[in-house]
Amino acid sequence: MAKVTDTVAALAAPIVEGAGCSLWDVEYVKEAGEWFLRVYIDKEGGVSIDDCEAVSRPLSDRLDEADPIEGSYTFEVSSAGADRVLKKPEHFAQFRGQEVEVKLYRPREGRKEFVGLLQSWEDGNVTLDAGGTPIHFEKKEIALVRLYPRF
Repeated sequence: MAKVTDTVAALAAPIVEGAGCSLWDVEYVKEAGEWFLRVYIDKEGGVSIDDCEAVSRPLSDRLDEADPIEGSYTFEVSSAGADRVLKKPEHFAQFRGQEVEVKLYRPREGRKEFVGLLQSWEDGNVTLDAGGTPIHFEKKEIALVRLYPRF
């Protein structure tokens, strides 16, 4: 049986692309005792509320038809955001050379957060360039990697 997120991604992709956007990620998570289905979209130049609505309405109808999730949940469509989490190989390839933040499960040298330029990603392992010094992180120690926008 396919994971809920994979099933929803397959249903969402043509609708998202039809709205002129790309599908960034799908997550199905339980928070404060309630289930949330979140579809994150992206678009060159940024995602507007109109883009979210153009995806949300037809995708909601498609989810009602396909009924891939038992029980109730809150459905949301939003932008991947400026500080988006990088999860897939194509995410890391797209943002190689960009500034990212790596958060660890356990402290290393007294720190759990590192910021640097994304040098490489291979099988979940990440290497950053932190001021000319490469720092390597193994997949098992990484809690998340996200873009690190400076405003």
